[in-house]
Amino acid sequence: MYQFLLNYISSGQVAVLGVLFGFLLTFLCLRFPFSFLPKDQGRLYAVDGAKSKGKIRGVGLVLTVTFIISTLLFLPFNREYIVYCILLFAMMLSGYLDDAAKNPWSDYKKGAIDLVLSILTMWNFLNYNGTTIRLFSNNIEIPVPVYFILGVVLIWVSINVTNCSDGVDGLCASLCCVVFTSFSILFSRQLGSYGETCLVLVAILLAYLCFNSKPSSMLMGDAGSRALGFYLAVIAMKSGHPFIFLILAAVIIVDGGIGLVKIFLLRFFKISILKHTRTPLHDHARKGKGWSDTQVVFRFSIIQILCAMVANFLL
Repeated sequence: MYQFLLNYISSGQVAVLGVLFGFLLTFLCLRFPFSFLPKDQGRLYAVDGAKSKGKIRGVGLVLTVTFIISTLLFLPFNREYIVYCILLFAMMLSGYLDDAAKNPWSDYKKGAIDLVLSILTMWNFLNYNGTTIRLFSNNIEIPVPVYFILGVVLIWVSINVTNCSDGVDGLCASLCCVVFTSFSILFSRQLGSYGETCLVLVAILLAYLCFNSKPSSMLMGDAGSRALGFYLAVIAMKSGHPFIFLILAAVIIVDGGIGLVKIFLLRFFKISILKHTRTPLHDHARKGKGWSDTQVVFRFSIIQILCAMVANFLL
């Protein structure tokens, strides 16, 4: 489709068609949702988790499939990107099966799947990319084994912190819109067509927000949040500035990461920290600080936009 359209319009205009196609296809698929999508059973330990009971869950399947179709139709791609799409689909599928399961999967099972897919992703990345990264104004050559390990850690962390941030209507999608847009603008030259895929994904998330903004009628579930975290890590590495991920995704990292650290220390080292702080942090803001869901989404997004501005000046 992409090569055919280039005979009539420019590559930029084809990309615009991809953005519009992704938005409209997602909107229509969510406006008339598939009957096989599971229903949320209510989250026992989340603030106001019971209010989600009965909502359509796992629409991350729709978001991911629409994204893959839109980018393959309207953007240039190569073998590297095809493998990323396969791994992205696998990540989404693992989350969807968890969403649809009567009994939630264990943390160890999901963690093992994340690790395997992270290793396969780094194998694919290193087949097509070097290990020189940009840190502010310095180029740093990292040994392949070290880069491989750091990349696996980055992908695994990104998947899980993004997953943890999906607990308030509109929060995860809104933050991801800011982060993907920031990467696309700040690293348009380095990312090339990958930057355009970011904008297609943002358009898809905007269509999803039409149904997920409070009061939501559907949830992306692990199928969506885990896939988003996966692709965010891929984009961070493709930008050549992987450490800027710490700033451009700062709110997602802090929101979901505090809980991961808290659980890790307690489970494996019997060290208890932040006893009076609910995690993820958005639950603390709602329960401890009395913020409404709308305030959480707007304030967290505002902070993330400010972080993007800071990153722009640092670069």
